[in-house]
Amino acid sequence: MMNGQQYVESLQKRNPRVFYKGKRLARPYEHAAILPHLRTAAVTYELARDPKHAEVMTATSHLTGERVSRFTHLFWSVDDLLKKIGMLRLIGQETGTCFQRCVGLDGINAIWSVTHEMDQAKGTDYHARFRKFLERLQREDLMSAGAMTDVKGDRSLPPWKQADPDLYVRIVARKPDGIVIRGAKTHITGAVNSHEILVMPTLGVPPEGADYAVTCAVPIDAPGLTVVFGRQSNDERKEEEGIDCGTAFGVVGGESTLIFEDVFVPSERVFMAGEGDFAGLLVDRFAAWHRANYGGCKAGNADVLLGATALLAEVAGTIGNAIVKDKLTEMVHLVETNYAGAVGSSALAKKLPAGNWLVDPLLANTVKQNVTRFVYQVARLAHDIGGGVLSTLPSDADFQNGEIGGLLRKYFAGKQGSDTDDKRKLIRYIEGMTSVSTLVEALHGAGSPQAQRIVMLRQAKLAEKGELARKVLGLGKK
Repeated sequence: MMNGQQYVESLQKRNPRVFYKGKRLARPYEHAAILPHLRTAAVTYELARDPKHAEVMTATSHLTGERVSRFTHLFWSVDDLLKKIGMLRLIGQETGTCFQRCVGLDGINAIWSVTHEMDQAKGTDYHARFRKFLERLQREDLMSAGAMTDVKGDRSLPPWKQADPDLYVRIVARKPDGIVIRGAKTHITGAVNSHEILVMPTLGVPPEGADYAVTCAVPIDAPGLTVVFGRQSNDERKEEEGIDCGTAFGVVGGESTLIFEDVFVPSERVFMAGEGDFAGLLVDRFAAWHRANYGGCKAGNADVLLGATALLAEVAGTIGNAIVKDKLTEMVHLVETNYAGAVGSSALAKKLPAGNWLVDPLLANTVKQNVTRFVYQVARLAHDIGGGVLSTLPSDADFQNGEIGGLLRKYFAGKQGSDTDDKRKLIRYIEGMTSVSTLVEALHGAGSPQAQRIVMLRQAKLAEKGELARKVLGLGKK
């Protein structure tokens, strides 16, 4: 397995086509906007090499028998799923932000399970192809980004009825040795600093939409692939020095839009090409695993946010106040409720025909539904405790100014014995991790709230529960 530095060096050997703020980046992995996300992903490699964390960060591959990163491992048991949730919380605690590797992990599990069933039903050889790809992913310890969300255009129309047929990624040509794809995927977490892009469909499709049922692996520097790195709240601070730029790890996952301009994908990298009746199954399974994740990673991030909020209250001299303690207690309650749901959905997992295990879909979707609300509530409590200074603190340059810096340090001092710079670091972290970018990601990442509600109702078995009510209440039959 690679260490963090080897991971960075492995990316620097690639030459992806990356744009940011209207310019092509000649050296994207040295650009200040991308470096925080690169550093965060590097932490996942460092933790995997640390013997103290080997039990949660690594696993024995059922493909090769070798020790591999858990981010390239299949969920081969309930224990694997529980350790994954523990791993996500650990990395969240170590970085205080999104570490970008969950989508790829859930993607490989979804593709593994669905290609097995597709081959059984249709006589294709997708599963064998994917097995070889996954063996390489494990052997070379590569980072993969899952690319599912299409740009979608007119959402009242299906992909094949759009005025522009390229608004969903599709197959535009089939060749003896592969396929050609065109379109765009957006909101893709960690794409710019991944080695491989796992392209997946965004919905199930009928026969007339078969060209939109495509799953394949595309190298980050494949000819015809353009990465447009997205903007975030306060993103120009990443290009500054000093306290205002926040932690070394930035906020959220460095999302990008990926534009595929007639990208050729060799057959050995194609894992679905027109099997629309299996596209929806892949989406559902991916979504279940990914939505459960949020109880782990968001709990880890919230551990840091909760700690920062408590420390800021200590600096302000309010930590002993009963009202502040009650607000901190509510933050704990919200965070642990999410974590408990993630653990529960993993504990109730069931084995799939391909051998890996799927989390309980109802609990997994409930976790993500709670996240869409609880992260906002946790942020509100942090804002309440932190105060208005979270949005009005003068710049670091003002604090460093020889004429007014001393005055600012005097008037922004906290409790006697506290350090003003430490106070400012706490303020900037809380500001960043409760910003628009962070909250919107919590709301829409892994699917928007209504998507979870659709699955929750589908999984709720209302008819069966109606029969339970009839039995208990002594009602007559229908």
